Amino acid sequence: MVGLYLQAIVYVIAGIAHLVKPRPFLSIMPPYVPAHQLMVTLSGIAEIILGLGLLIPATRSWAAWGLILLLIAVFPANVYMAMDDKFTQIPALIRWGRLPLQGLLIWWAYRYT
Repeated sequence: MVGLYLQAIVYVIAGIAHLVKPRPFLSIMPPYVPAHQLMVTLSGIAEIILGLGLLIPATRSWAAWGLILLLIAVFPANVYMAMDDKFTQIPALIRWGRLPLQGLLIWWAYRYT
């Protein structure tokens, strides 16, 4: 259960960060994604709701599936950050390390489906 609570906290904090300090999230949005501010806001709200949903047994499975879909949806932003030259100030290990991290996060959410 510690993993469940930790995961919920991670997503709620990440969601709040999207709303309070959106600049880093806006910067990694691929140019082809429309309405960057709206997308960052919606993903932050989704992270908060889904993170809290993990804590409620009746919604846990739905929340976990929602997180999996969200992680898949934001994956292109991580690919963009890894590949675009404007992010070279971020160490390559961090930029490229985020990609397999997405798989680990999906596996972690899947445990609660």
